[in-house]
Amino acid sequence: MRRMAGVRFENVSKRFGAVSVIEGLNLEIHDHEFMVLLGPSGCGKSTALRMIAGLEEISDGKVLIGDRVVNDLQPKDRDVAMVFQNYALYPHMTVRQNIEFGLKIRKTPKDEMARKVGESAETLGISPLLDRKPKQLSGGQRQRVAVARAIVRDPKVFLFDEPLSNLDAKMRVQMRAEITHLQQRLETTCVYVTHDQIEAMTMGHRMAVMKDGRIQQVGTPLEVYDRPANVFVAQFIGTPPMNFVAATARAGRLEAGAFSIPLPDGRQVRDGQKVLIGIRPEHIHPMGETARSVTAPVRAAVDLVEPVGHQAIVHTRIGEDALVAAFDSHDLPRAGQTIDLQIELEPIHLFDAESQARL
Repeated sequence: MRRMAGVRFENVSKRFGAVSVIEGLNLEIHDHEFMVLLGPSGCGKSTALRMIAGLEEISDGKVLIGDRVVNDLQPKDRDVAMVFQNYALYPHMTVRQNIEFGLKIRKTPKDEMARKVGESAETLGISPLLDRKPKQLSGGQRQRVAVARAIVRDPKVFLFDEPLSNLDAKMRVQMRAEITHLQQRLETTCVYVTHDQIEAMTMGHRMAVMKDGRIQQVGTPLEVYDRPANVFVAQFIGTPPMNFVAATARAGRLEAGAFSIPLPDGRQVRDGQKVLIGIRPEHIHPMGETARSVTAPVRAAVDLVEPVGHQAIVHTRIGEDALVAAFDSHDLPRAGQTIDLQIELEPIHLFDAESQARL
């Protein structure tokens, strides 16, 4: 029977002197779940990961792996394996020796060690590299070695701390797929830290979006994308980012500075309430293009057009309000033109202007 290996934070805080890095963190990561901790630099996501690993002491609260509180356990006794951003390979050792290192520390029998190294190297496609030194490897190959070193330990939990940050764009895509397939095959609990929303959206079963040491929202990638809990989450998830326009709800309409659109059906907003309208670029279309829901017309001036292959990012302005739209890359407008747009009403997001919470 496979060991349960969920991870749980119970009211966990981390302080460095008078500076609070994480405060009151509560999060449950399910057994064999791929959980992504997502947020900007300095939000506390790597600190949270290091507290699971035992590399940072916990100021308050509890961290549990399975049903065991691990606050006072040494890192070597927590049954976790960590993959770092900088790979952390020993330069004087071969690939084989790097992968074996943790097993030797645990006095693993030689035949079992050889089997585990061979299996992990085969899984990650690095068998021909076992006798090379790290300096003879590419960045992607080094990352595979680091992952192989983690796999051979057969840990309860894999911890990944921004492991793809040093790779080029093509290699990041490849390694994202490899790590995802690996987790699916091994069915091991994974906690993955990143500031890259594309990694979070494509890899995670669920994500926890963090800001200033606090969790803003937990959910599946689609839940967080479709129903962001507040303005910060809405801004952070999505490329290009969501547009925000200040408006006032009045007589069933949303009155912005230079335009007015109907209040979408089913939205509970007080008359006179100040709101922020959130509009994703893919929900703004040229007039005449077929849309998936009821639309409202607006007229905008084109500031800039950025073709990016299959689509173009069109920067427009309506009075003082900037709107960025994602158009099909054919028949694009030119900078300086005035064009008619249609905004889909059903997928519009509304946030309270003061609290910035979702309405």
